[in-house]
Amino acid sequence: MTDSIEVRAGFAPPRALRHAVFDWDGTLSFVRAGWGEVMLKLFLSHLPHAPGEDDAARRRLAHDDIWRLNGKPTIHQMQCLADRVADRGGPRREASAYQAEYAHDLRRMVDARIEDVRSGRRDASAYQPPGTRAFLSALASSGVVLHVVSGTELRHVAAEVAVLGVQPFFGNRIHGPAGPDDRAFSKRGVMEGILSSDRAPGESLVVFGDGHVEIEQGKLLGATAVAVATDEESFGSGRIDAAKRQRLNGVGADMVIPDYASSPEILGRLGLAHRPRPRATASPGPSSGSHDTA
Repeated sequence: MTDSIEVRAGFAPPRALRHAVFDWDGTLSFVRAGWGEVMLKLFLSHLPHAPGEDDAARRRLAHDDIWRLNGKPTIHQMQCLADRVADRGGPRREASAYQAEYAHDLRRMVDARIEDVRSGRRDASAYQPPGTRAFLSALASSGVVLHVVSGTELRHVAAEVAVLGVQPFFGNRIHGPAGPDDRAFSKRGVMEGILSSDRAPGESLVVFGDGHVEIEQGKLLGATAVAVATDEESFGSGRIDAAKRQRLNGVGADMVIPDYASSPEILGRLGLAHRPRPRATASPGPSSGSHDTA
């Protein structure tokens, strides 16, 4: 059974949407589904116990650190781990060392899934929320310019966008950190650049994401924020993930959706159901960002 779209009380459709920003992992792609468990395993393998702390409390702390920083470049989570380990009397290591270990473990899983799609063993839709392609097509047809803005390294995101067959919707408007240690990149900075280049107000932007960073920062810019709270544990279930709902409602989401299967309703809620295609101005191409606000 598919969960209903949830809309914040008092929400009114934006009047003149021109740009849509999509997070990548968990929002348009499940290629990295399970990344949180990979990272949690890394945290727990290095994080010493604090005095009197049991395994459950240590696990909660690691989980909260990981998800609190979700949406920022991964190096921020690794820096958090490095600081926690050092504060608890463990060995001092550079965040980049933890980053390399995490990337190695994650790449094995991701590369296997990408090869499944490239070889034809699995269709790209197996690694996308239901209704993704149809929704992107409808949104683009309404004249809205689409962008991917991810905390994952740009070269990986660009390759995955191509493998999953959605690159034509975004062109070169794919943004992410320039490298594994890029701390200057921020989603807020990219969104500001998109609006500035088109001389557009914040309310002309809609942000889709499953991390609190893009939702929170989008709202601060005056954008409409759509929480994509897909249940990643069961592909295609149509259910809203309760933890994502709580986390993203907590930072101001205007709408919570389980996936894109109800494309007409989502478009209607955004005031785009019957909008003719206007002339839109594209924004700059791939970017590593230049601001230090997440």
